Amino acid sequence: MNRKAKILLVAALVAVVGMAFRVSWNALRDVAKAVGADDDAATLYPFVVDGLMALALIATLVLTGKAQRSARIVLAAYTVASLVLNYVHGLVPELHGESVDWTRLADWDFANWVLVLLATSLPVGSIYFGSDLVAKVLHHRPIDTTPTTESPETATNRSSSDLGESTSAPALAVDLPAALAAPVVVDLVKPVEPVVERSVAAESPRTRRATGRVPQVARSARPVRTAEELLDEARQVTADWSAEDLTAEGIRKAVRTSPAKARVLRETLRAERTAGPDEAAA
Repeated sequence: MNRKAKILLVAALVAVVGMAFRVSWNALRDVAKAVGADDDAATLYPFVVDGLMALALIATLVLTGKAQRSARIVLAAYTVASLVLNYVHGLVPELHGESVDWTRLADWDFANWVLVLLATSLPVGSIYFGSDLVAKVLHHRPIDTTPTTESPETATNRSSSDLGESTSAPALAVDLPAALAAPVVVDLVKPVEPVVERSVAAESPRTRRATGRVPQVARSARPVRTAEELLDEARQVTADWSAEDLTAEGIRKAVRTSPAKARVLRETLRAERTAGPDEAAA
């Protein structure tokens, strides 16, 4: 529906409501005079009843939850009350000519008592319920249903203190032990290039506090071998090995040493076998 059609629909609704109020206003004014209201009060009486109906309808559209249910109850109650008084006005022709007895809306005493109580209590109820509805509307806070998603720009512009602790742990540089020094070999043997081990950055969530000396029971029972002792042990183990069997992995497993030292031992043993038994003995 376009804007022009909506405007026409609202205008038609206002016109119908205005005409309906004029019809109801005549009946409620006569009822108000019958229960003792003067001319000014009787003229304002229809605004008290039908006006609160309009206010309750607006509150129903604005409020939510329990407050909305209260507004609906007020709207329904005043609608029924206005309907009853208009019905009574139609049943009692004397109300039109103001010839009815004062405070007499029905022949049956109990029905008359109920109708008079209803007509006289509606203004008081309008004061109470109208004030309550206006207070609820003024204090009502609409619920924001828009999802609160944080844009990438907002996350980028946040300070480091808002983002909390950094997930990257400080890197602790650990130097591996240097390679085993190669023994002195005769000039005929080609020097072996030393293996350079790079420092590896080990990630640690936090720096641990020193706990003192390592207990004796926690230390390794295997003594630390010197380069000469390690070479002698490798010679004994690989005495009957062929040249193809002299691999760094095989030597490492045989003498139980590190890969770096095993490579140095491999090159040394190969060099000795290439030089010959006499030069190796020298």
